[in-house]
Amino acid sequence: MSPPPSQPSTPLRSNSYSHHHPATPSRLKHSHAPGSSSQGEPDSPTFQTPASRLPPPLYPINSEPRHNPQEDSFGRPSPNPSPLRPRHWRNYSTHNCSQPEGEPCQHGSLSPKIRPSTPRSNSSMLDDDHGFGGRYARSQSIVGGPNEVLGDAIGDTLFGDGRFFSADGGAEGGPVEHGKEQGWSESWGRWWAGKGGDRKNGRGTTMSTTRWLTTKHGIRSKRHMYLVYYFPFLQWITQYRWAFIQGDLVAALTMASFYIPMSLSYASNLGHIPPINGLYSFVFNPLLYALLGSCPQMVVGPEAAGSLLLGTVVKASINHGQSGDEDDDMNAQIAGVVTGMAGAVILIAGLTRLGFLDSVLSRPFLRGFISAIGFVIFVDQLIPEMGLAQLSKHVGGVSHGSSLDKIIFLARNAGKAHRLTCAVAFGSFAVIMVCRELKRRLQPRIPSIAYVPDRFIVVVLSAVLTGVFRWDRQGLEILGDVKSSNGSPLAFRFPFIPTHMQHVREAMSTSFLIALLGFFESSVAAKSLGGGEGKKDGLQGMSLSANRELVALGVANVVGGCFMALPAFGGYGRSKVNVSTGGLTPMSSIFLSIITVFCILFLLPYFYYLPKAVLSSMISVVAYSLIEEAPHDISFFLHICAYPELFLMSLIFLSTIFFSLSLGIALGIGFSLLSVVRHATKPRIQILGKVPGSQDQFENAETSPNQVEHVDGCLIVKIPEPLTFANTGDLKGRLRRLELYGTTTAHPALPRVRDPAHNSNIIFDIHGVTGLDGSGTQVLTEIVENYVSRGVRVFFCRCPKESSQIWRLFEKSGIVERCGGRRHFVRSVDEALRMAEMESLSDFFERNPGEGGA
Repeated sequence: MSPPPSQPSTPLRSNSYSHHHPATPSRLKHSHAPGSSSQGEPDSPTFQTPASRLPPPLYPINSEPRHNPQEDSFGRPSPNPSPLRPRHWRNYSTHNCSQPEGEPCQHGSLSPKIRPSTPRSNSSMLDDDHGFGGRYARSQSIVGGPNEVLGDAIGDTLFGDGRFFSADGGAEGGPVEHGKEQGWSESWGRWWAGKGGDRKNGRGTTMSTTRWLTTKHGIRSKRHMYLVYYFPFLQWITQYRWAFIQGDLVAALTMASFYIPMSLSYASNLGHIPPINGLYSFVFNPLLYALLGSCPQMVVGPEAAGSLLLGTVVKASINHGQSGDEDDDMNAQIAGVVTGMAGAVILIAGLTRLGFLDSVLSRPFLRGFISAIGFVIFVDQLIPEMGLAQLSKHVGGVSHGSSLDKIIFLARNAGKAHRLTCAVAFGSFAVIMVCRELKRRLQPRIPSIAYVPDRFIVVVLSAVLTGVFRWDRQGLEILGDVKSSNGSPLAFRFPFIPTHMQHVREAMSTSFLIALLGFFESSVAAKSLGGGEGKKDGLQGMSLSANRELVALGVANVVGGCFMALPAFGGYGRSKVNVSTGGLTPMSSIFLSIITVFCILFLLPYFYYLPKAVLSSMISVVAYSLIEEAPHDISFFLHICAYPELFLMSLIFLSTIFFSLSLGIALGIGFSLLSVVRHATKPRIQILGKVPGSQDQFENAETSPNQVEHVDGCLIVKIPEPLTFANTGDLKGRLRRLELYGTTTAHPALPRVRDPAHNSNIIFDIHGVTGLDGSGTQVLTEIVENYVSRGVRVFFCRCPKESSQIWRLFEKSGIVERCGGRRHFVRSVDEALRMAEMESLSDFFERNPGEGGA
């Protein structure tokens, strides 16, 4: 750092940092008046130095240091006082409290000290040294431990009980003594690396946080605790009371009247498989979810989106000649493969704890995709509703074409529509829509109106009228015999056999999307309904878990795939019907499964005269419900000018309508993933400036450039996020822009506008760096090496604890050593600025030894 221009010499007392006031004002914007110089000690040596030769101070000249240099950072007498000795806050490991036994230490709440052997210091959940959950909870950052990889339940079950260990590896009955955490951590790491002692004699093993808490609080039935958690049936069945039966049974009957006919529609019209396979989704899936699911009032079943996606795979197999329109057995097996694969994807995701995947797809993507599916379903159902299904099979490119092709077909052949079919279909649609609107308006005043099974009444009346007036002889298509493809009431076909591998390859992407969409809808429904916490009526103590939901839905769909059922997930509308009609527990789902089995065994002949046009109209109502929420979202995004979200919605919707559903899915997922990757890989470093008039307050200089002042000779950089391989690729480039322009938003073609002298000291505020991987460590090491090789001082402030994984990576990578040791790792930006100024003065006097005198 070059000396400033010549100024008149002024005496300067420099033996104590607290008495040092540079005669030359700092180039920092003067927001304070210079402080008055205090009187030095009588025996303090003085010397005179021309003020023009002193380096400019980095810290405001009027701000008094917070600490006396004769004391350390905690206010204790320093063993080796020195005017240039950095006050490093970590140098306290040898401190021993000198207070008499039994009296509290008077060094303050932040003073580290050996705790007395009291019950609180050994077991308090708020222990300062041990942290929440005890000693092990503080060492969770150790990478690669069995419980971190497998979870507490599996880790504890496989590896059994363990004990805490001191530095010498000996087992202790309680928490480790102060100062022995590193040794315990090393013992833990040696065991996990295969270098530890014998687990049988208690050496080298560890205890998870969960097991530590159970041992601490005397919970003995640990395995039963895990069993009840992962099999919620064992928890809620013990709370079940006779008072719940009426509500659960009424809710099950109401849902059966609504959704059993709907499942027939989904299977025949959307999935292109035998109608009975739609009923299988209500036989197995609700039952298994009731045993394994964590949301007591959610009911699973087939949905329009999943059924349509399954139908695309069936139609693709028909187009490739692997099946035929009339080959019900093969089409049903293909459906079983798709459902089984979707269930397997969900199950694996649950076992590997990927419950966060419900946040992968953005709201615009889902709204655009669901609206597009609703439009596709609505257009598809117009063909059977107008009685043009047979004609469409003879017109090339219509049955398996895009929605645009079908709209053109309907416009050209509207005059050939079957009048009776149109009357039955559109009349049923109108009745259901009117009843739906009446229920919505009257239910707040008349809650019991929710019990009216309007769709079941439409189905029964249409079947009765068709049978009485023999409308089937007048050209109205009916459902006919409802039976399985092989004649058995519950046909079993294992989907994962070698002969089905060709279907597995074709259905892979579609099954993954069905799983993702199904889980997202189930997650929305579960979060809306909640578990059993805080409810006056119903079950108590059941907590929601995304990973348990994945396991429950995965098992249900794998079993459903073995019976060639439609994919089934939790539906918000169906679950709300369950709640509004009195369902309080998962027993309503069990009752629904029993009613469906009874229907398959005894009531299927009564569906013979059910018109297919009525089933299509019921599906059209569902399609309308999928579309009706899109205008609200579009209006909201327009109001806030969220044009990227609107573009994504439009892209998916238009590509689906004009081309195909698969293309819309591919474009939507591709665009969403690009957005996620772009967001994740963008560094968010900030350049900080000092708030005028404050002692230790620094703000983002880019967002408020007129409200902060920059410190000359120093670049203060805040890293507010974890450093991983994803966001460190461009970190060097972003730092380079800060050095050249003082901002990361300037175009790199701009010439340098920031004086290189302002980059003599680099201070990294890493309080937000809560995670660090190997790639991030390597990039940060290269950055530090580059700065040090250029003669730039590097400081880190607000660092994590020395017991953390981040600090260990700093030490092992050599960052600590390259920066100048631990004295360059301080508590605050304020302290880093004082440290930089002290080192600047020290370097100046080393280069100019004749400038001072005794």
